[in-house]
Amino acid sequence: MSSTPENRPRTTSPTPRVVVIGAGIVGCSLADELTARGWTDVTVLEQGPLPAPGGSTSHAPGLVFQTSPSKTLSEFAKYTVHKFGSLRIDGVPCFNQVGGLELATTPERLADLHRRAGYAAAWGIRGEIVGTARCKELWPLLDESIVLGGFHTPDDGLARALLAARAQMERATQRGARFLDRHTVTNIERESGHVTAVVTDRGTFPADHVVSAAGFWGPVIGRMAGIDVPLQPLAHQYVKTKALPELGDHTEEASRPILRFQDRDLYFREHTDRIGIGSYAHRPLQVDPFAVPPYDEARARGMDMPSSYPLTEEDWAPSWEDCRRLLPALRDSDIEDGFNGVFSFTPDGMPVLGESRQLRGFWLAEAVWVTHSAGVAKAVAEWMVDGRPSLDVHECDLTRFEEVQRSPAYVRARGSQQFVEVYDVLHPLQPMEQPRPLRVSPFHARQEQLGAFFLEGGGWERPHWYEANAPLVDGLGPDEPPVRDAWSARYWSPVAAAEAKATREKVALYDMTPLRRLEVTGPGALAFLDRMTSNNLRKKPGAVTYTLLLDETGGIRSDLTVARLAADRFQIGANSPADLDWLIRHAPDDVRIADITSGTCCVGVWGPLARDLVQPLTPDDFSHEGFGYFRAKETYVGHVPVTAMRLSYVGELGWELYTTADLGLRLWDTLWAAGRDLGVIAAGRSAFNSLRLEKGYRAWGTDMTDEHDPYEAGVGFAVRMDKDGFVGQEALENRPESSRRLTPLLLDDPAHVVLGKEPVHVDGVPAGYVTSASYGYTLGRCVAYAWLPVLATGTAVHIEYFGEKVPATVAEEPLFDPKMTRIRR
Repeated sequence: MSSTPENRPRTTSPTPRVVVIGAGIVGCSLADELTARGWTDVTVLEQGPLPAPGGSTSHAPGLVFQTSPSKTLSEFAKYTVHKFGSLRIDGVPCFNQVGGLELATTPERLADLHRRAGYAAAWGIRGEIVGTARCKELWPLLDESIVLGGFHTPDDGLARALLAARAQMERATQRGARFLDRHTVTNIERESGHVTAVVTDRGTFPADHVVSAAGFWGPVIGRMAGIDVPLQPLAHQYVKTKALPELGDHTEEASRPILRFQDRDLYFREHTDRIGIGSYAHRPLQVDPFAVPPYDEARARGMDMPSSYPLTEEDWAPSWEDCRRLLPALRDSDIEDGFNGVFSFTPDGMPVLGESRQLRGFWLAEAVWVTHSAGVAKAVAEWMVDGRPSLDVHECDLTRFEEVQRSPAYVRARGSQQFVEVYDVLHPLQPMEQPRPLRVSPFHARQEQLGAFFLEGGGWERPHWYEANAPLVDGLGPDEPPVRDAWSARYWSPVAAAEAKATREKVALYDMTPLRRLEVTGPGALAFLDRMTSNNLRKKPGAVTYTLLLDETGGIRSDLTVARLAADRFQIGANSPADLDWLIRHAPDDVRIADITSGTCCVGVWGPLARDLVQPLTPDDFSHEGFGYFRAKETYVGHVPVTAMRLSYVGELGWELYTTADLGLRLWDTLWAAGRDLGVIAAGRSAFNSLRLEKGYRAWGTDMTDEHDPYEAGVGFAVRMDKDGFVGQEALENRPESSRRLTPLLLDDPAHVVLGKEPVHVDGVPAGYVTSASYGYTLGRCVAYAWLPVLATGTAVHIEYFGEKVPATVAEEPLFDPKMTRIRR
C-alpha cells in the first residue's frame, strides 16, 4: 500500500467508510448526496485524470429531456434539472435551461408527441404541443415544410456534466470526502459475504460500503466482486459541424432548445457557432467493456479518451443526408469532427441500482445517463443512509431481472435492441422480438394449437387471447365491444371480449404459470412470515391469506398470497425476483426459501361452471361447504396430484390448480376433456386484466408501489394492526391522514378507451394519473384506476388521451358483484 497520507486507511470514522468507484457525474453526485446526509468518510476512486477522467461523462452532450413513460426516470430527471440548475462553477451555471423541442414529421410521430405531452402532464412537467410556425420560431434553421408540429418543454436543457461533477466534487470535499484520480481498481476484497476493501494499483482502501459507479466499466468491477452487471456498452455517433454563418453572431454556448428529430433517430444542440448532432440511426456498435483501453493507452492509440472511438463514416453518411433535409443551412457545410462515444444500455433500458445480496455492502449505480444522474445519486444515497429511497425505484432494482435475463447473450441482444429503439414509437404492450420463445409453460403446445396470440413478460410467453375463440365474437351484441382507435387496437382483439363473457357465463382455463411461486419451510417459517407480512398468518393448515410486504415506512413492497400447507410449509404467490431477495435477506437460519416457479405450473379454472368441471375429477369435496373461499387442499385432479387453492382474480367461482411441470400437460388435457360438454374455453391475459379491474384487484408495481401505504391504496383490509410486531407496523400507527387515493373511474362514453399513465384533470387542472386501465366488458365501460386527491363518488373528471379530454366519473368499488356472491357460492 502507498505510504502517502491520502491513501492511509481510516479506522476510527464516526460514519461508515464508503468507497465509490468512478468519478464521473454519477460518482460525484453520489459523493455530494452522501456527504450532505452526514456520511462524510467517502473516498471516490478514478482510474483517469480529474476532472475529465475519460468515461461517458467526459464526452456527454448533456441533453436533459425530463419526459419519459417511466415516472421514476422522469422524477430522476426533474431532480437533475433542479440540482444542476442551482450549481455554478467559476461563475458558470451547470445547467443551461434552453428548453427542448421534439419534432414530428409524420402523423404517427405527432400522435406520439401528444402521448408524451400526456406523460409530462401526469408527472408534473411543463410542456405543450406546438404548431409548425412555433417550431420554426424556436428553431429558425428548420425546413418547416416537413414539420407537422412539435412538443416544447421549456424547463429542459443542457447539463454541463463536467462542470456539475466539479461543483459537486468541491462541495463533497469540503464536507470530508476525497477524490483520488489515477487509481485503477484491481480487486474487491470480501469476507463472510460482506465487502471489506477495494484494492487498487496504488493501495488498498478498507470499506464498509462500495459503490460501483463505473459506467460502461461496470461489468469489469462487477466481475471483481463476483457480481454480474447486466449492462452492454454501445458506441453512439456524435459530430460537430463547421462554423455556420447563420449562427455567426452567437456568443452563448446555446440559446435555442435542444432538438430531437426522432423520425430519423437524430438530435441537435448548439455549440456557439456550430451544431452538435447525435445519431442512433446506425447499427448497434457493441463494445467489450473488458477490452476498453485505460486512459493513457487510449491516448497513445490516438483516442481522445477511452470512451471516444473513431467515427465510422459509413454509418454516419445516411444520417448526414437526413440532417441536411431538416436543416437546409447544413447543405453548404460539413462535419468538422466526430466520434463514436461509448455509454451503457441494459436489457430493459433502465438503470441498475441497489445493494447485492450475494455481497453485502456492494452497491451498483450503473447504466445511468447524465439526464438521470443527480436523481439516481439522491435515491442511492437515501437507500444507503436511510434504508430506502423516497422514490419508488423497483423498475431500476438490480434484482428485477430473471436468471435467464442475465445471460451474457441476452444482455448483448436486448441491450443492443434498446439502442435501436431509443427513439421508436413503442406501444406499452409491445413485446420484444428476440430472443423468443424463451420461457414457456407446459401448456404451450396446446395454446399454439388454439391459436394463442402471445406477448412476453419476464421472459414468459403469455397468451393474450386465442383465435380458436373468434367464433364466439358473433355471440356478442352489435356494439360489443366498441370499435377501437388504431393505438388501443394494437395487441388487442375483440376475442378478448368473448373470452371475458365466457368466463362470466361458463368456465375458462387461464395459464397462471408465470405467477411467481415461493416455498417457505422450516421450524421458524410461521414466525418469520408473520413478522414480515401485514396480515394474520397464524391460521390452521389449509388457510390462504392475502397479505402485504411492507417496508419500515409502511410502503407496499409487494402483495402476496400465502397458503399454509402444513405446520411449517408455506407456498407464496409473489410478484418479482425482488420479493425473493427481500425475504432471503431477512430470513433466520431456521427458515428455508426456494423459488419453485420453474418446476411447477398453474391453471386457473374460473367461471360459474368451474365446480361442475373440477368436482367429478377429484376425490375431495369441492363444495362451498367442503372447500371454502381462500382455502387450500392437496388432492388429485384425475391422475395428477395438485395443490388446489380457492382463489379468484377474475371475480368468479374457481380454483388455482398447481402441479409439477412434468405433469402440467396432463393436467391441462384432463381439464380440457372434462370441460368440453360445459363449453370450456382457454382465455388470455387481455380478458383477465379486464375482469380483475372490474373487481378492483390491484396489480403491484402498476397500481401501487412502496411510495404508497395500504390505506390510500385501498388494501388496508390486508393489515392487522392488532398483530404483535410486523415490518412497517410502527410507521402505519403514526401515519398522517393521506390526501390521495387510488381511485376507480368509469369513462362516460362506452366508445372511449384509455391504456394507462394518462393525466387526469380535476376542475381543468392535472391532478393525478391513471395506473391500470382496461375495457370492462361486463360493465360496458372502460375502467381506469388513478392516483388522485380524495374525491367523492360521482365527481366528474377528464382523462387526457392523445390530447383529447375524455370525460369520466369517480365510481364506487367494487364495480362488479360488490357482495361477492359469484365467488362465494
